[in-house]
Amino acid sequence: MIRVVVHGALGRMGQESLKALCSDSQLEPVGGVDIAACEERLSLPGGSKTIPLSPDIESLLTTCKPDVLLDFSVAEAAMPAVRIAVQHKVNLVIGTTGLTDNNLREIDQVARSSGVGAIVAPNFSLGMIVALHLAEIAAKYFDFAEIIEMHHERKLDAPSGTALATAKAMLESRGSNFSYAHTGVENLAGTRGGSTGGITIHSVRLPGLMAHQEIILGAPGQTLTIRHDTISRECYMPGVVMAIKKVGESTGLVYGLESLLGL
Repeated sequence: MIRVVVHGALGRMGQESLKALCSDSQLEPVGGVDIAACEERLSLPGGSKTIPLSPDIESLLTTCKPDVLLDFSVAEAAMPAVRIAVQHKVNLVIGTTGLTDNNLREIDQVARSSGVGAIVAPNFSLGMIVALHLAEIAAKYFDFAEIIEMHHERKLDAPSGTALATAKAMLESRGSNFSYAHTGVENLAGTRGGSTGGITIHSVRLPGLMAHQEIILGAPGQTLTIRHDTISRECYMPGVVMAIKKVGESTGLVYGLESLLGL
């Protein structure tokens, strides 16, 4: 049985993760951490059991002794949690977005120093991982590319971590920048969106959306569109469960789920 503490337990992803953990016979949720915690116990889905809940991760890890810390918090809270968790020899599965390259290097360093595993994934949807893999293949054959990412109005960051990871993977696969279609007259500043390596990224934030990404590649006389749509947060759970079960198999940082899927 793999014992799991959820950091960000009261958030939307934290709550969905607790449902998934309770549904898997190999996993056991043993505690929840959340800055908004005002009770000492948290009812699990179904109401048959409660687990300790606290805003203090240090005390909770000491009490609950988990094998894995699952983090769906915010970047500012994730890094302090990482530093504390590795001191307790707890493996890390992190879905929090907004982590910098320096953050990732630190996670790898402290995980290796403590002999624990760490999986950081900008997206846990297996469908999105496959879409990203297809975009990496297509990047070699098209000179122009744009990404449109669409999320609900409460999403804190723009562009999304998934969009940035997609652009980075496409550029690495291509080995050079894409061609950028310059506009002679920009009637509204920022209309062309942000650009990295010639890939333009557009962020849409609207009620009614959840998480959607469209990768459009262009060449003379044709376009190729790779699109992924998230219908509910349930779609992330198979990837989350897989990461929790595999994180203890290696030491140091694994970035993304691609290697876990053999892509």
